[in-house]
Amino acid sequence: MNKPTSPQMTLSDRIAIESGLHLGHSFKQIAKELKRHPSTISHEVKTNRVYIAGSYYHGNDCRKARKCRYSVKHLCGDNDCSSSCSICWKHSCHEVCDKYVPCHCSKPDFPPYVCNCCAQKKLCTNERYIYSAKNAQAYYDRRLSESRKGIRISPEDREDLDQLLTRLVSQGQPLAHIYAHHADEMPVSLRSLYNYIESGKMTIRNIDLRRKTTYRKRKRSNTGKVVNEPSCRVGRTYDDFLKYMETKDPDTVTEMDTVIGHRGGGNRLLTMIFRRNSVMLVFLLPNGKADSVKRVFDWLEYGMGYDAFARLFPVILTDNGSEFKRADDLELTEDHELRTRLFYCDPQAAWQKPRIEKNHEFIRYVIPKGKSFNGYTQADMTLLADHINSVKRPNLGFKSPYDLVRDDDDMNALMKLLKMHPIPPDEVRLKSDIFKKI
Repeated sequence: MNKPTSPQMTLSDRIAIESGLHLGHSFKQIAKELKRHPSTISHEVKTNRVYIAGSYYHGNDCRKARKCRYSVKHLCGDNDCSSSCSICWKHSCHEVCDKYVPCHCSKPDFPPYVCNCCAQKKLCTNERYIYSAKNAQAYYDRRLSESRKGIRISPEDREDLDQLLTRLVSQGQPLAHIYAHHADEMPVSLRSLYNYIESGKMTIRNIDLRRKTTYRKRKRSNTGKVVNEPSCRVGRTYDDFLKYMETKDPDTVTEMDTVIGHRGGGNRLLTMIFRRNSVMLVFLLPNGKADSVKRVFDWLEYGMGYDAFARLFPVILTDNGSEFKRADDLELTEDHELRTRLFYCDPQAAWQKPRIEKNHEFIRYVIPKGKSFNGYTQADMTLLADHINSVKRPNLGFKSPYDLVRDDDDMNALMKLLKMHPIPPDEVRLKSDIFKKI
């Protein structure tokens, strides 16, 4: 017999069983159709069949109850009782009457254990069983849910797990990062960790997990055709980007943006993220002017060399901020050689560069929104980037961006130039005191 496609019974399987029972097929015939063992079908039917109570005369399940309703009295010995024994609620006929004959049908006691194919099922008033695929699936889902509730580890393991989570979460580490590094030490899955925290079985609560915060759904604006297109966007729109990338590797794209500290001005952050490995670079800018961004580009090209820079930053996708308007200065070297291609997202369409937007939340873990970047140094920003890039993430296969950097990659030259290095998993810290600790 061929093995079934799924070890667990599915709703489709149960529908096939119900249809087979209605047609009067045996368990062996149904099992052959579903490629399962007959005992599996038998167990499924007996476990998930629906019981239907019988409908009897005054609730009395004796076959003679209706006939003896007037003639039989005082079987219990109470001569003062005026009620017929067949309708008495104090005693049951099978307790006091030696002529009691139960209205029991023996068909459900034998295969197929249900009355689906019985010709008398519509008129039958006896106790009976029916197999329904819908109800059987509901019973299975409920049992499965109940079996997974509660703590299924020993008190000692739970205590060790609680201490580990409390210590690392207090450092600002995401739960997925903790699990990626300590999976061998944990007797449960990542999903179970969330369930234990959700049910209050751990010291930490949902409020301690930043990813549990509810985000307001962003609205996508229907921008349509841009009127009075700025000159810098000519040939560099998002549509141009999509057309250009038709023959290019999508992993070669670098997303770029800026992060504003205090609205009053001062320092800003220039951020870049590589789509191929999610490594993020953070540069401290003295202001939000185009000259500051150009100086970063020129410094990177000078430090890495033209060839390495062109290989590492072949395509850059950014927004329409004023600091990025001088596209020619960013794309061309001092000798007017093309070092990169710059494209702009549509206005009010930050979702077109989702990785950099999402990664900014790690920055806000350490430096809250509205707080000025004045007083920080580039070394501080590099340290911040190191901690962020050392966070292991589910979408990266529970690896960190630094784990995805290849040995022969130009990224190593860039990391050496910027003095970036991985942080040991247990030392990753995404709290506002990160700089004080170092």
